[in-house]
Formats: sequence, C-alpha cells, structure tokens
Amino acid sequence: MNEIRKKPRFPFPRYPRGWFQVAYVDEIEPGQVMPLKYFGKDFVLFRNESGELAMLDAFCPHLGAHLGYGGKVVGDSIRCPFHAWEFGASGKCTAVPYAKRIPAKAEMKAHPIREINGLVMAWFDVDGEPPAWEIPKIPEYDSEEWTPYLRRRWQLRTHNQEMAENVVDIAHFKYVHGMKIVPQPHLVEASYPTLRMETKTVMETPMGDVEGILSVECHGFGFSTSRFSGLVRTTVIASVTPIDDEYVDVRFSFAVHKGAGADVARGIGKAFTAEIARQLEEDKPVWENKTYFERPMLCDGDGPIGEFRRWCKQFYPEWYVKQAAEEYAVAHAS
Repeated sequence: MNEIRKKPRFPFPRYPRGWFQVAYVDEIEPGQVMPLKYFGKDFVLFRNESGELAMLDAFCPHLGAHLGYGGKVVGDSIRCPFHAWEFGASGKCTAVPYAKRIPAKAEMKAHPIREINGLVMAWFDVDGEPPAWEIPKIPEYDSEEWTPYLRRRWQLRTHNQEMAENVVDIAHFKYVHGMKIVPQPHLVEASYPTLRMETKTVMETPMGDVEGILSVECHGFGFSTSRFSGLVRTTVIASVTPIDDEYVDVRFSFAVHKGAGADVARGIGKAFTAEIARQLEEDKPVWENKTYFERPMLCDGDGPIGEFRRWCKQFYPEWYVKQAAEEYAVAHAS
C-alpha cells in the first residue's frame, strides 16, 4: 500500500540548518539513557560513566533495536538491549560479547552536541556538514545575580521559521496580545547566522505603564534570547526544535535579575512567565492554522518581514529549497 503523506504546509524546507535544544543538561545524569525524536528521525542520548554526553542514531546496525528503549550505559559505552552490542560516544562499536571480532563497519552515526547555558544543543544539517557556528554563552545562566530558569514547554503544529517571524512582526503584539505596542521603527541587524532586533515596549503594571526596551538576538532558528529592560531586567531563552513534518518542540527558559531582591525577582519571574505563556497560547491558533504567502500584501506599519525572510534563506541549501518548492507546488496544484 502506498504511503499517504499530508500536503506540505509551507513552500520552504522543513528542517533548517542549526543548533537545536534536545534536553536540559540536568535531565540526563551519568548512566542515564534518553530516547529522542527530532528532525523526523529517532535518536538516543546518553551520558556515560565518565560524564561524557553523546547523541547517536537510535537503531542498532545489527538487527535494528532502538537503544533508547532498554539500552544501558556500561562504562563509556551504551549497550544494545537486544544482543548486547556496545557503542561508544563516537558511535564506534566497542564490544560484541559473543563474537571473536567486531565487524569493521559496526558503527552508529554520532551527532555534534554541546552543553551550554544549561541546555543540550544538537547540530542538524540536512547535508551532514559539521557545525558552521557556535551558540554563545549568556551571562544570565549560572549567575548569582539571576534567578534559576523557570521552564515552560509546548508542542505546536508549525514551523521554526513561522515562529521566528514574530520577532519582526511588531504589529501583532497589540492586535493579538492586547499590548501597548504600536507599529514603530525598530532596529534590525541581519547577518549569518545572527539576527538582532531592538524596539521600544510599554508594559502595563499595577504602578502604571512602564517603558522599556526589548532586545532580541537569534542564532539560527533553534536558539534566541529576548531581553526586556524597564521595571526589572528579564531574559527569555527560546529553543524551538523540529520534531517531524508537522510539529515543533518549544522550550522557554526564563531568568530574572535579582537587583530588586531575590523575592521580588521570583515574584516577577512567575508573573512574567505566565504572561509570556498567555501570549504563546494566543499565538498558537494562528500558527497552527495559517498559510504562508511568499508575496504577502504588506503595508507601511508592518515590520521588516521581507528582510527577515531573506535572512531565513541562508539556513537551507539551494537543492533543498528547490525540492521543497516543487513538492509544495505539486501538492497544491489542484
């Protein structure tokens, strides 16, 4: 029976190049194993007894067992639950307990990962190329001057590029979220792989409106920081990772500066987290049901959407862009 595939929603590729969060560092301790599903594939994440973290393709090359379900860490390797073949962090087979010699090609693909800012970031490139840039360290993480992360997580039926477009779509904050932000000139700097945006904000508080600055810095589609100044300095680390052809895994990590006191920071952190979560829930039905126009009808009050979309194209190889556009055209021809 032929496989029935859903029509692609967007005329651009599903999986952009970049670093994407697959876990938090404290979620996987030495000896632990975690199955993952991202980029339309299965993986296994494990931390060996030496503390080294590794992410491999999930299926044992012997007879196809998924190492994320029943696999065990043994020393510096992970042991397959089916026939006890063992694989190191590099993916090379390190032991076959019942064989006199290990097959020369016994290997699982290992993927570049980094532990940074309390996040486990994995590199994805559809062409299999090595990392083209690194995620920067941020001063808010593991600092006595900032609160520990408050975490929120969602699965949404959308695309990384569609979510990221909110950065420059300044008008929607008023009309979707009811915020006192009106269309206005704002600074955008777009290079590869970083996009920076800065704009004025007005935050409603019990003490009245407080003006501030929102500074956003995106490093590809998988990691961004949004820093709010004004009443209290607050930072949101947004990590959006493609799961499959339909869904993305969204993690927001919130940190608040303790300048006004730890108790005040915790209270503001909870309120700010709730507010951002409210806004995301308001965006959700739009993201999950909208279509994409390559030539949208824009007006002079819209943000620099065209500049943003030109920046986006850098994260897809040309053959991938062409393939996605052709598949979209065929699927939507009728």
